[in-house]
Amino acid sequence: MENQTNKTIYWSLLTHKDWNLYIAATSKGLCYVGSPNQPVAELISWVGNRFPGSSVVEEATFLQPYAKELIEYFQGERTNFTIQFDFQGTVFQMAVWSALCDIPYGETQSYSDIAHAIQKPASVRAVGAAIGANPILITIPCHRVIGKNGALTGYRGGLDMKVKLLQLERGE
Repeated sequence: MENQTNKTIYWSLLTHKDWNLYIAATSKGLCYVGSPNQPVAELISWVGNRFPGSSVVEEATFLQPYAKELIEYFQGERTNFTIQFDFQGTVFQMAVWSALCDIPYGETQSYSDIAHAIQKPASVRAVGAAIGANPILITIPCHRVIGKNGALTGYRGGLDMKVKLLQLERGE
């Protein structure tokens, strides 16, 4: 894992219709999309744990390109993201997050499907843990992962957000 200390983390509150969530980026790209309607403390805690010693600067202008693509997604105008990302994880987490990006817009896969996609079929629980550690909600589409039986399962942003994102992608 790359050293993530002493970076500048720029953040802003993205507000669009009933969406209110914090986003953050470094000079390399988007590094965080928060849960809806959470206090800025969620972001500050995450930055402190993930980027110790880094400075945190509120800067809406810097976040504008990221906010623009997220708003286009919320409006049903965007099905994939072209923005840059800056996220680090273990080799396993990175493989899981990459597999999430292969799930087509409007479709879902199971945790087992993801485990098979990364050639670790016995690692379903570890896949779940890696998905839960995804720092960039929506853009790394962990909301598209459901239980093998089709049931909606946990989501860092809450099940209401997961349902809302899946409905958005299905055009409901």
